[in-house]
Amino acid sequence: MKGKNIGKRKVSKKTFNEWCWGWGLVFPTILGLVVLNIIPIFQTLYLSFFKSGAFGKGNVFVGLDNYKRMLGDEQVWYAVRNTIGYTCIVVPLTVIIALLLAVALNGKLKGKGAYRTIYFIPMVAAPAAVTMVWKWIYNNQYGLLNHFLNSIGIDSVNWIDNPKVALIAISIIGIWSTVGYSMVLLLAGLQEIPKDYYEASDIDGATGRFQFFHITLPLVSPTLFFVLVTSIITAMQVFDVIYMMIDVTSPSYNSTVSLVYLFYNNSFKYSNKGYGSAIVMLLLAIIMVITVIQTKLQKKWVNYM
Repeated sequence: MKGKNIGKRKVSKKTFNEWCWGWGLVFPTILGLVVLNIIPIFQTLYLSFFKSGAFGKGNVFVGLDNYKRMLGDEQVWYAVRNTIGYTCIVVPLTVIIALLLAVALNGKLKGKGAYRTIYFIPMVAAPAAVTMVWKWIYNNQYGLLNHFLNSIGIDSVNWIDNPKVALIAISIIGIWSTVGYSMVLLLAGLQEIPKDYYEASDIDGATGRFQFFHITLPLVSPTLFFVLVTSIITAMQVFDVIYMMIDVTSPSYNSTVSLVYLFYNNSFKYSNKGYGSAIVMLLLAIIMVITVIQTKLQKKWVNYM
C-alpha cells in the first residue's frame, strides 16, 4: 500500500508550473531541431536510395546503387580529401589564433571593446560580400595581394585557378571569417576563470608562460573543446566560399571541390537528388565519426571545474 501511494504521489502546483515553463521555453528549440534537422536527415537518407525522376517526380528506387557509384566516383574522393584538408588547415590555425587573441584581449589592454568588435565583424558580414572582396584581393591581374607581392619583387600568383594554391587561398578566407567568433567564445571562457588562481601563482613567483600552460589552458579547456567540435563541423560543411570562388570549369576545381559543393552540383545542377543525398550521408558519417572520436578523447585533456 505504501508503494502504491508513493507511485501515485501528486505533483505540487509549483513543480507543475516549473515544468510548464521549462518545456515552454525549450519547445521552440526542440521544434526547430525536429523540423530543420531531424526530419531532413531521415528524408535525405530515404532519398539516397532513389534515382531522381524527370522534373523531380517519379523517383525510381535503386537500393544501394547510389552508394556503390559514390564509392567508385573519383570526384567524391577528391571532395573528401579537399574537405578534410580544408578542415586540417582552418581549424587548428583558427583555434590557436583565436586563443591568443582572447588571452590578449582578456588582459589589461586599452580599447578592448573596439578590438573585439573589429575581430567579430567578419562573422556577421554576408558570406557573398566577404567572398567578393577576397576574390578582388586574389585577382591575378589587379588584385591587392599580387600588387603587394610585385612591389617587393615577387611574381604574381594565380590564387584562384592554380590547383596548388587555391585550397590554401580559400582556407585563408575561412580562418579570417571565423576567428572572431571563436575568439569571443574563448574570451567568455577565460572570464569565467577565478582570479584567485592567478593571484596565488603570482605570490609563488610563477611566470606568465607557466600561468598560461598550467592555469589558463586547463581551465579554459571545456570552452576550447566546444570551439574545436563546432569549428570542425562548420569547416566540414564549407560551401559558399568555394562556390563563389571556383567554377566547375576552373583548373583548380578538383583541388578545391568540397562534399557540400559536390552535393549541390549533383542535386541542383545535374538534377540527381538521390546521388546528392548519398554524398550528404557520407559527409554526415564522417562528421559523426570525428565527433565521437573527439568526445572519447576529451576525457584525457578537458578539465571541468
